[in-house]
Amino acid sequence: MQMLRIKLIESFLILVLFNINILNGIDGGQSFAKTVASFVGTSIGSDVFFEIIYPPELEYTYKLRPAKDFGAPFNASFLEERIPLVPTDPPHGCQLPENAKELKGRIALIERGECSFFIKSIKAEEAGAKAVIIADYHTSSLEESIISPIWTDHYYVDMIRDDTISPSKTVNIPAGFLLGKNGKMIRQTLKRLNQPFALINIPVNLTFTSLDKLHQPPWLFW
Repeated sequence: MQMLRIKLIESFLILVLFNINILNGIDGGQSFAKTVASFVGTSIGSDVFFEIIYPPELEYTYKLRPAKDFGAPFNASFLEERIPLVPTDPPHGCQLPENAKELKGRIALIERGECSFFIKSIKAEEAGAKAVIIADYHTSSLEESIISPIWTDHYYVDMIRDDTISPSKTVNIPAGFLLGKNGKMIRQTLKRLNQPFALINIPVNLTFTSLDKLHQPPWLFW
């Protein structure tokens, strides 16, 4: 809840900056984008970025929130190019996936729900996955109607360890939470194209890239 409050404050400040630019007669496009990029660049914290390079319908840059207190980090020691991102079967990933063979040495895309993030990550690791990306899939019509696109980017969930699992149990692969609509669009697009996976590069270094230069998904506002 505290994290959500912080993100809402950040979004409010971005809106204030936008209004200041308009009142001062500053171009509301490029100038505002640069202002936002400068501001957000100092506030994304530990967020991790990856890019889908295939299929073309999904070729955008995406943002992950790494697990808070379990799993390995997404850093220089974990650098994967053209690695398949494979949706698990069943989607919730609360048991050893039926498509475990397809997950080995790849990255598992799992839907949120039915069990903890920690259990999902354990099962993906047992299947041989190199990393885990967990996302919301079902978004209620009410939620979509009350959450403006400018807030959705901050509608994150902190992935924490499951205290019901023995402390001796660990997750040794990176795990992260993907913004809900992204996960839904990726799964739906792969299903529509009859594609078993997407190819991704993860992580991608955006240290010197302003947000207005990113190739963002058209269904999101960052």
